Amino acid sequence: MDDGLADLLHRVVFLLGEAARQRDEPGGLSYSQMRLLGTLEEIQPATQHQLAQALSVSDPAISRALRPLEAAGYVEVRVDPDHARRRLVSLTETGSKTFHETGKPLYDELRTALIEAGFPYERYMRDTARLAEILEPS
Repeated sequence: MDDGLADLLHRVVFLLGEAARQRDEPGGLSYSQMRLLGTLEEIQPATQHQLAQALSVSDPAISRALRPLEAAGYVEVRVDPDHARRRLVSLTETGSKTFHETGKPLYDELRTALIEAGFPYERYMRDTARLAEILEPS
């Protein structure tokens, strides 16, 4: 890998970590909780096992992570009607609204931090969109 690209990627990862740590405020959603809600928005309803696979964590970790989100009304966990031992997880309207309201400032903060660090953000976004177009099945 090109050393310049590797350095840039290391800086991006560092900035993501810093943004995540700063967002872990008492009473707010953690970065991990935001990832879980965002994943649910893409693949709901999902089994706890599907969420664990999508987030590369263990099934028990998902179970633990869902408890406070369910208690706060962000997700709904119910028995799968097709398989009584499985649980289906869905994002509630409150969870979706909270995810978007919390995610927008985080997105803006991250974008600003990346640009200030010299990351070619706009070019990256254009290249990513173009790559998605190329890879999208016809």
